[in-house]
Amino acid sequence: MMHRARKLPLVFQLATVLLLACSASLAQTSKPDGQDIAFTVSMSKPQTHLLEVEMRIRDVPGEAAILVMPVWTPGSYLVREFERHVQDFAAADQSGHPLEWEKINKDSWRVKTNGAREWRATYRVYANELSVRTNELNSDHAFWNNAALLMYPDGFIKAPSTLRIIPAANWKIATGLPPVSGEKNTFRAENFDILYDSPVECSNFKEIDFAVKGAPHRIVIDGEGNYDPARLRSVVQRIVEAEVAMMGEIPYHDYTFILHLRGGGGLEHLNSTALGFRRNGFSNDEGYRSFAALVAHEFFHLWNVKRIRPDALGPFDYTKENYTRSLWVAEGITEYYGQLMPCRAGLVSERLYLDQLAKRIQAFQETPGRLEMSAEEASFDSWIKLYRPDENSINSSISYYDKGEILGLLLDLDIRRRTHNARSLDDVMRYLYTEFYKKGRNYTPADFQKACELMAGASLDQFFARYVRGRDDLELVYNEMLGGAGLRLETSGAGGRAEAKAFLGADLSQNSDRLLVTSIRAGSPAYEQGLNANDQIVALDGARVTKETFEARLAEKKPGDMVHVSVFRFDDLRIFDIRLSADSRDLFRMVPLAQVNDEQRRIYQSWLSEVQNR
Repeated sequence: MMHRARKLPLVFQLATVLLLACSASLAQTSKPDGQDIAFTVSMSKPQTHLLEVEMRIRDVPGEAAILVMPVWTPGSYLVREFERHVQDFAAADQSGHPLEWEKINKDSWRVKTNGAREWRATYRVYANELSVRTNELNSDHAFWNNAALLMYPDGFIKAPSTLRIIPAANWKIATGLPPVSGEKNTFRAENFDILYDSPVECSNFKEIDFAVKGAPHRIVIDGEGNYDPARLRSVVQRIVEAEVAMMGEIPYHDYTFILHLRGGGGLEHLNSTALGFRRNGFSNDEGYRSFAALVAHEFFHLWNVKRIRPDALGPFDYTKENYTRSLWVAEGITEYYGQLMPCRAGLVSERLYLDQLAKRIQAFQETPGRLEMSAEEASFDSWIKLYRPDENSINSSISYYDKGEILGLLLDLDIRRRTHNARSLDDVMRYLYTEFYKKGRNYTPADFQKACELMAGASLDQFFARYVRGRDDLELVYNEMLGGAGLRLETSGAGGRAEAKAFLGADLSQNSDRLLVTSIRAGSPAYEQGLNANDQIVALDGARVTKETFEARLAEKKPGDMVHVSVFRFDDLRIFDIRLSADSRDLFRMVPLAQVNDEQRRIYQSWLSEVQNR
């Protein structure tokens, strides 16, 4: 059924008139031949969380057009249904006469244009979720991802467009998009892939600037925090310098770091990144080290993923999942460099890096799902698993971030060992950048393996078959690869304790006054003897407990002891008699080999300080 534009609230009618008037000047701006698509985004009432969008379209042929809202944004591999926040959709011709329209599926609107050379669509988007992949508008700022805000005309994803922003309260604007000369607060995008790859921040943000190899960089900071500006600049600049030194060139004109001092995480873009970090997270050295790793990961993405692209990641289909088996490379190897680069940049000591690396390997080895899912399977199933974990995820799946980082480590050390330190994973990344990105090609899983084999000078098919495509336990190869750098992974049974500690196998969380079981590890006493995720523990051996007291009393037990765990399950009180086992989990440490030769020393030194050695 077709719909005519319904009458909108007076405030939005006035805003729409203002938008139409403001866009008139854009019509005079010189545009490339072909379709002319211009957006205006305004925020007349920030407290309502509604971003107001006008989309002006000219020279799109036909009697009807379909406008599509992306359902996901690149870099975050989950269908998030951004269209659910759209409201007050309307369309009109150049004279302001309403055009008939209908919504034809969850993310598409068909407008009957009657062959009009120029027409407009207006709508509002509710924006009240701050994350690196979503939108937020309030009285303090506006932040949005264009994929979660702006529609595209079906069939014209490669068309250029402009974006005019009318900020609230004279806020400043930060985005990676280049400005349109002579047009205030107006930016241009060569195509929708670039438009959707350029988030926007509007606020009274603070700005820290620096240059690397003549290219301007800026850190745009929204929110108050306990950071030291000089130290923050130094951390970010040293990461940029280290990664540029490794990859050899800067593939952008300028770069913007958008930092929100709320939330967490990061999302990569062609010449910018959105970061979230704790506002009081800079109180000690550990906070700055954590921030350095976040920056290093997202900045490395400007090569790995944004330019060195797996098979399915570009050009994108914004209406459905884009499957690839290479996210362990795209994200996992990026995480490998994200952890390694602060060490190479001199922000983290070699000893601390090795200690943290051993802890991450230990955490992975303690994940039962590592034997149930391969790195390629984890990549392919990202759309249904990684962003939707449940209480059984630890037993049935892995993160391609975690295993990908470890695979990157092992490949790096293996290539160095095989080539007597003449080649490394760094060379693989530079090769992919030159031979695939610069030649306009995406790589397949086979291409990545071949690139590694080219640098190693040998077949790596057994490694990829067993540990990338397969599910073999990585513990079989850690010391073989680490030995090339004069290291070994030392494991101490029973956590390195003289006496074995009792083990239950339930992961717990304290939620206000409720002690909840969040997950149960397969094969553990809790798993085999009846506890379930989401059980509420109320007592241990008849005594009321919190997470702190439960763990303290459990620590007093010995392997073989029987404990009585009282829980509420579906509001029914149940008591489980559970016999504890010995905690056989190992304590992992990186230690030097007793005898180290010159080649092992060279590999170790160049691996952890490659930038300084080139």
